[in-house]
Amino acid sequence: MDMNQHGREIYVPPSGPPQVERPNPAIYEAMGQENIFKMSEDFYALLAESAIKDMFPEDMVKASQKQAKFMVSVLGGPPLYMMEYGHPRMRQRHLPFQISEAARQTWLGCFKKVLAQPEKYDIPEEHLSGFIHFLDEFSKWMVNKA
Repeated sequence: MDMNQHGREIYVPPSGPPQVERPNPAIYEAMGQENIFKMSEDFYALLAESAIKDMFPEDMVKASQKQAKFMVSVLGGPPLYMMEYGHPRMRQRHLPFQISEAARQTWLGCFKKVLAQPEKYDIPEEHLSGFIHFLDEFSKWMVNKA
């Protein structure tokens, strides 16, 4: 455990930073930005009804747009997030929130529900499992509470 500036113990996953490849950029080519933004908005609508909704801002549409900008670059598009907000440093940005493994599973479950309809967002079926694997592995690094 490490301590943060607020004196809270911060759990560090033993696996360390994610060692997972980004999803295939063919996903971005097939989806395009519009579908990535729609996917993120639908995902945040589920989060708004979830047990972890209090971790998110009141304006879930605006929050979904910020996440969509990150996803655009993750999926092979332009670095929209970095251009507007700087380097993602996702673990650092999530440290103010106490994220347990249970919270991660809730987050991941919401994303999996959205991705259960890949045709709605033009996600190539052959790349879906790689995308889900990326989300699963990457989200482990956000856990900061044992």
